[in-house]
Amino acid sequence: MRTIRTFFAVGLAAGVALSAASPTAALNQRKASDARQTNRAVMICDTDAATRRAFTREHGAAPVFITAEEAMRVRPSDPAWSAPRCITEREHARLRDATTAQARVP
Repeated sequence: MRTIRTFFAVGLAAGVALSAASPTAALNQRKASDARQTNRAVMICDTDAATRRAFTREHGAAPVFITAEEAMRVRPSDPAWSAPRCITEREHARLRDATTAQARVP
């Protein structure tokens, strides 16, 4: 069984944007981003039965898989998730590539 890794859907591109801001503004924005991230965890999960059982045992619910596009559409005003969402390795690569491309746009 593979290890399940966690990252956060909201604020992925915020780190890049923070590097250009002033230190005080960056700190305030980082605190706000951290508060949003705590309720929007996304985990890289395999789709095999063992991973599904482990996820259910740890979080009390079956894993809900989302796409990279769905992860990018998450807004701070959206309701908090009761359990982390899952994303496949392939979708995570798409999400990482999309946030990198957004960071390069002037």
